Amino acid sequence: MEPLPFARALTHCDRCAVRKSSLCNRVCVDLQKELSRLSHHRTYCLGETVLGEMEAISFVGIVVSGVLRMQKSLEDGRQQLVGLLFQSDFFGRVFGGLSAHAIEAASDVTLCCYERRAFERLTERFPELEHQLMLSTLDELDAARSWMLLLGCQTTPERVASFLLMLCRRTGTNQWTPGANLSIYVPISRRDMASYLGTTGETISRVIHEMSRKGIIKIRNSQHFEVLNMRQLVKMSAREDLSTGLSSSIRSIAL
Repeated sequence: MEPLPFARALTHCDRCAVRKSSLCNRVCVDLQKELSRLSHHRTYCLGETVLGEMEAISFVGIVVSGVLRMQKSLEDGRQQLVGLLFQSDFFGRVFGGLSAHAIEAASDVTLCCYERRAFERLTERFPELEHQLMLSTLDELDAARSWMLLLGCQTTPERVASFLLMLCRRTGTNQWTPGANLSIYVPISRRDMASYLGTTGETISRVIHEMSRKGIIKIRNSQHFEVLNMRQLVKMSAREDLSTGLSSSIRSIAL
């Protein structure tokens, strides 16, 4: 009788929900093993601080589930939301001593974390890891420039529509066919949403209720919406580029 093949025990990396979309999937097998060996999961509840502003960065990592928000304190004590990190996004600054922004849990989150200095040593051994980090940084820079354009040139209704389309793309809610409705979950509070879009909570509420009145969306509750007319949502955003990554059906009806 032939011996049964050896069955390797599954690791938390094998069961990771974002492995196929994170940098771990874009590197060689040897580096994947090293990343798995160094990684550990941390969980944070809504509102908890992951890294404080100007805090020494002891770890970096990848968002496995939930959403992180990045905030910057102003001289008068106000806080400005400057970014959101979704599943498979990399957080923390490699080769940097202090965190330029506060990173907080915008929802309950699970993070795959690496001790920063150990992660930095991996970049010395595996140049492809440093290459992937550079690509990730360039993607963030492109996203920041795109968001600057949105805040500087678009009206508030256009910003809200663009934000909902961005959530469709970033959270993986991207399978849509004509005649079907699409559910969207907004993982941040109305206050955070207003801060991110450069307006007020009252204005956000007025725009959302107007979108509901026009039959573009259906309001389930303050954080759950259903898209009833994707064509009108894309048109309202005035940003057809934000439909990139969604199904071809969405892009075709936007033309």
